[in-house]
Amino acid sequence: MKTMYPFLITSGVILLIAIIVVMLTSCETPQKQVEKPKPLSEVITLEWAQKAVIYEVNTRQFTPEGTFNAFAEHLPRLKELGVDILWFMPIHPIGEKERKGTLGSYYSIQDYKAVNPEFGTFDDFKNLVAKAHEMGFYVLLDWVANHTAWDHHWMDEHPDFYALDENGEMIAPFDWTDVAQLDYKNPAVHDAMIDALKFWVSEANIDGYRCDVAGMVPTPFWERARIELDAIKPVFMLAEDEGQADLMHKAFDANYGWEQHHIMNNIAKGEYDVNSLWTYFEKVDTIFPASAYRMYFTSNHDENSWNGTVFERMGDGARAFAVLTYTIPGFPLIYNGQEAGLSHRLEFFEKDEIDWSDPQGFGPFYTKLNQIKKENKLLWNADQGGDFNKIEIDKASEVFAFTRTDGNEKIVVLINLTGELQSINFADGSVDGDYNCLLSGESVSLKQGLSLEMDAWGYLVLK
Repeated sequence: MKTMYPFLITSGVILLIAIIVVMLTSCETPQKQVEKPKPLSEVITLEWAQKAVIYEVNTRQFTPEGTFNAFAEHLPRLKELGVDILWFMPIHPIGEKERKGTLGSYYSIQDYKAVNPEFGTFDDFKNLVAKAHEMGFYVLLDWVANHTAWDHHWMDEHPDFYALDENGEMIAPFDWTDVAQLDYKNPAVHDAMIDALKFWVSEANIDGYRCDVAGMVPTPFWERARIELDAIKPVFMLAEDEGQADLMHKAFDANYGWEQHHIMNNIAKGEYDVNSLWTYFEKVDTIFPASAYRMYFTSNHDENSWNGTVFERMGDGARAFAVLTYTIPGFPLIYNGQEAGLSHRLEFFEKDEIDWSDPQGFGPFYTKLNQIKKENKLLWNADQGGDFNKIEIDKASEVFAFTRTDGNEKIVVLINLTGELQSINFADGSVDGDYNCLLSGESVSLKQGLSLEMDAWGYLVLK
C-alpha cells in the first residue's frame, strides 16, 4: 500500500494543474472577437450620381410667380453653379380639408397623379423635365407615401386604405393634422402607390424619388417599388431616413445623415466637439453598405422653416460646415437660396419668396465647392471616393482633420470647428509635404513639428 501514495499524489497534482489551466483559459483569457461582416447592397447606383451634388427646389418660394415656367429661367444659373440633381418638393395638388395656413403643406397630397395648379400644368412640368435633361440635369420628385390629404379621392373610393384607431376612426400621424395615415397592411395600398410612382417615371420621364419619412413605410414595399421602377428606367432613390438600415440593402441608393447634421449644430453651439463626429462615422461604417451613402447638409426645407437658418444654428461656422459636407464620404445638398446666403426662415404654408441678392458672396463659394468635388475623384460619393482616415493632431477635439486617399493620391482636409484661432501640430510625418489649397489657391506646407495656425472657423482642402 505504501507504494501507491506517490502515484496518487502525482496524479492529484496533475489533475489540479489541468483544472487550473481550464479555468484560466475559460475565465481569464479574452475570447477572440469575430468581426461582424459589413452589410451589402444589391442596389447599383447610376454612374451619373456617383459625383453628383443635389439641389432642393421649393417651387412656391423660388420666384415671384412660383411656377415651373418661372423656375426654368434659373436653369442656366444652376448649371453654372454646378449642381446636378434637382429635387423638387412635392408638386401635387394640396388638400383643402384641415389645411394648414393659406396655401397648405406640400406634403398633404390630394392626388398623386396630378400637378398643383399653383405651379402650372402637367405639360409645364414635363417640359421643365425635358429642358433640365437637355442641360444635363437629373430630376427627382419628392414622394409622400406614408399619408394623404383628408380629401384625397381614396378617402371615398377606398376607405380601407387608411389606418384606424381603436374607435374605428382614421388617424393623423403625430401632430400632422392635415394628413391621414395610410395602412400598408392592406396589399391594395402597395399596388395603388406603386402605380402612382410608376406614372411619373413613365409619363414625365423623371429620374427617381426623394421619399418622405421612408422608414415609416414597410421596407418590402420600397423593395418592390424599386424593382418595378427600374424596369421602366434605372432610377435613383433617396430615403428621408437614417434609422432603418435595411432600406439600403435593396431599395435605396442614399439616405439622410440626420444624426451628423445634429452633431454639427451641437458643435456650433459648443455642446459637442470634433470627437463626436468620429464616433458617428465609426458607427455608420458598421451599419450601412459601403456603396450606400448619406446625404449631408447644413440646411433643408425642414431645418430652414422649423429650426432656423444655417446662420441661426451654425453662426460664423456656416462655410466651415459646408466644406465638411462636401469633403467627407457622402452626398452634399444645397437647399435653394443657400447659394445666395439665405438668412430667412421661409414660411411653410404661405408665399414667402427667396431673396437672391447674395450680400455675403455665397454663390462663388458654392460654385467652387461644386467644381472641386467634380474634378477630384477622391471626393466623389460613397465608395467611389477615396479612403477616409483621421489625421492625428494635438488639437483633435477642435480641428476636424482627415485625408481622402487612393494609392499615391491624397487630399488633406483641415477644418477648425471652433470660434477661436487654433495652432495645430501633427503627431507624425504622414502628411508631410507641400500642398495647394483647392479653395484659395494658396500654397501650404505641412510638416511634423511645424505648427500650423488656423483662423476661427477656418478650413483648408489641400492636394
